[in-house]
Amino acid sequence: MRIVLFCHSLISDWNHGNAHFLRGVIRELQSRGHETCVYEPANGWSLQNLVRENGAEAISAFSEAFPSLRSRFYEIDTIDLDEALDGSDLVIVHEWSDHELVRRIGDHRLKNKYQLLFHDTHHRGVTDPESISSYALENFDGVLAFGEVLRELYLRMGWASRVWTWHEAADTLLFRPVDCIAMAGDVTWIGNWGDEERTAELSAYFIEPIAQLGLRANVYGVRYPDEARTRLADAGIQYLGWMPNYRVPEALCRHRATAHVPTQPYVKALPGIPTIRVFEALACGTPLVCSPWNDAEGLFTAGKDFLMAATPEEMKRHLRTVVLDAAAARELSMNGLKTIRERHTCAHRVDELLQIVNELKGGRECTLLSLDPA
Repeated sequence: MRIVLFCHSLISDWNHGNAHFLRGVIRELQSRGHETCVYEPANGWSLQNLVRENGAEAISAFSEAFPSLRSRFYEIDTIDLDEALDGSDLVIVHEWSDHELVRRIGDHRLKNKYQLLFHDTHHRGVTDPESISSYALENFDGVLAFGEVLRELYLRMGWASRVWTWHEAADTLLFRPVDCIAMAGDVTWIGNWGDEERTAELSAYFIEPIAQLGLRANVYGVRYPDEARTRLADAGIQYLGWMPNYRVPEALCRHRATAHVPTQPYVKALPGIPTIRVFEALACGTPLVCSPWNDAEGLFTAGKDFLMAATPEEMKRHLRTVVLDAAAARELSMNGLKTIRERHTCAHRVDELLQIVNELKGGRECTLLSLDPA
C-alpha cells in the first residue's frame, strides 16, 4: 500500500511525544514493504523550538538516527492535495493538524478511493473539546483514538460514527535493553515540566522522595522554568535539558530505575491511557515506579510490570526497593519487558491498523475487542 501521514512533526520530538509512536509505526510499515510518505507543516512550533535551542545539527542527527524517515514540508495555503495524495491507499491525519487542512483532505476524499482516518493521541478532547468538535470529520472513514475513554467520547459527542481504540506502543527497534558500561545515577525522570499540569505531583512523587532518600537523580526535558530548575538543584537533582528520543534507551539503562508522573488530564479525565514513556521504559527493561494513574483497560499489571505508588510515602518506599533490591528490580524488569514484547510493540499496532483497513475495505470483520468501532 501507499500510506500518507500528515502530522505535526516526524523530525522533532521537542515537547512532542507523538513523534515517538509515529516514527515507530512508519518504520514498521516500511519493513513490511509499504510505501510511506509523511507531510509536516513548514516551521511547525516543535521543529522551530528544536532548531532554536539546539541548532540545525539536531535535524542532521535525526536523519542519521533514522535514515529511512523523511518528511515533506507543506504550506497550508499552497499544498496540492491531488499531488500529495496521488495513488494513496491509506491516509492518516494526526490530530495536531490544522483544521483547514483536515477539512480540505476530507473534501478531497469524496472524489477518491483511499481510506481516510483521523488519529487522536492527545487530551484536547476533554481539555479543549471545542477545538476537536471543530474538525470536519464527516468525510473521514473513522477515527483512531489512543484510549477507550477517548473512543467513547467521540461517539458520545457525535464527532465521529466509527472510532477504534488504537493505543500507542513502543518502537522496539529502538527501545530495548542496552548494555551500559557505567551507571549515571539511581533514578531518572524524562519528561517536560509543561503548563502546571503536574507541578505538585512532581514535587510530591519525585523531587521530595529523591531528596529524602538521598538518591542520585537526573532529569531530562524541556520547558523547565527557573523556579523548577532551582527546586531540582535544591534537592540535589541534576537537570540535563532536552534529549533526543533516540538517545533515551541508553539514558534509561544507565539508571537503576525511572519514574513516571502523568499529567492531571490523563489521571482525572482519561483513565486507561498511559503516556508513551511507560511503554518505552518497560521496553528497555528499566524498573518503573509510577505516581497514581488508572490502568482502566488492563494494559499492564501494576505490582508486576511496574510499581505504582498511591501516596508520596509509598513512592519513597518503591524507589528505595528498586534501587537497593537487585532481585526485585530484576523481576520487575523481566515482567515489564515480557508484557511489552507480547502486547505493546509498534508491530502489534500495525497489525491492528491493517486489520482496520481490511475491515473498511469490506474484508473479514475485525475480531479484536479493543478495535471494535461500536
